Amino acid sequence: MSQKPLVMIKGTRDGLTLFLSDDASFHDVKEQLVDMLNQDDFDEVDSLITIKVELGNRLLHTDEREELKTLIQSKRRLVVQDIVSNVITKQEALALKKASDIHLHMRPVRSGQVVDIVGDVLVIGDVNPGGTVKATGNVFILGALRGIAHAGYEGNKDVVIVASLMNPVQLRIAEFYSRAPDYETDGVYMECAYIEKGQIVMDRLQQVMKKCPVINGFERSVLNV
Repeated sequence: MSQKPLVMIKGTRDGLTLFLSDDASFHDVKEQLVDMLNQDDFDEVDSLITIKVELGNRLLHTDEREELKTLIQSKRRLVVQDIVSNVITKQEALALKKASDIHLHMRPVRSGQVVDIVGDVLVIGDVNPGGTVKATGNVFILGALRGIAHAGYEGNKDVVIVASLMNPVQLRIAEFYSRAPDYETDGVYMECAYIEKGQIVMDRLQQVMKKCPVINGFERSVLNV
């Protein structure tokens, strides 16, 4: 009986995808991978070939990933672009949960104070001039925003800033920012700031809900707080 193939390779426009079976031991998979690499003349090609490795439901430790990467790149023309698995570690799962949670800040943000959150933040209270609220996700303020709000500060542009009263010193979303107007203003009630066509724009919350699906998930997130 022929041995079940534990390694399969598929060509794409972006390079090669290597599928490694998750039904066998890592040792057996490596043995078949070595045999496959030795059978193909990868070193004879003129240009570099990028490889994406699919592990399926297999979780490799860091040293095993490095071992696998080194094995593949022993062929001079092969470059490992990514190693993908369907499973993650407990630490990675907790980090993902933290990044998707809504965190409550149930008091005003004073002048000089910086509220720095991984995930979404819901401030129940005013953000006073000189105060700053920043989050890797969305910023929701049940109160007056008179200070600085920065949503998606790690680069996420698909986020919003919502305030009961929008009268900020500055708004920031990812790397984009919007200054306060040069004239005196009483602020605008229940407005939402978001990115559209490469700039920060503001609109009534009711209109933004039609454009930004992230708002529609807000209620579900709050129920999980």
